[in-house]
Amino acid sequence: MKVTFCGHGEFSQSETVREWLRGVVRELIVEGADVFYLGGYGAFDSMAAAVVREEKKAHTNMEMVLVLPYLNSNMDTSGYDYTVYPPLETVPPRFAISKRNQWMVEQADVVVAYVTHGWGGAAQTLEYAKRKKKKTILFSDK
Repeated sequence: MKVTFCGHGEFSQSETVREWLRGVVRELIVEGADVFYLGGYGAFDSMAAAVVREEKKAHTNMEMVLVLPYLNSNMDTSGYDYTVYPPLETVPPRFAISKRNQWMVEQADVVVAYVTHGWGGAAQTLEYAKRKKKKTILFSDK
């Protein structure tokens, strides 16, 4: 099973979100998740990568994949099993991240989302996942 994540670049209540995310990732692993597509930008992406990396210590068959929005990216790729560059060569740079996010949604069986407001890239990615009828797991403010 393939999983991807979408969430805001900045957020508060990080420990609450981390505990929720850890529980979700563990449950998905039990259900058969073995490939995790990660975006590598912003606070939620960093937290998702850290949580998946933690779980990978106990589940060595998992793959952490950094999905690059730009071919000549200077992103830190350490800590990932490998990188993927979707077919974005003809996409203008200002749309590369949103198109990359759509590609990740299309590849995934499950989208784990931390989206608390209806604007911005995370909200657009979540709406795209819903239109594609992907299984979504949402953080909800308790």
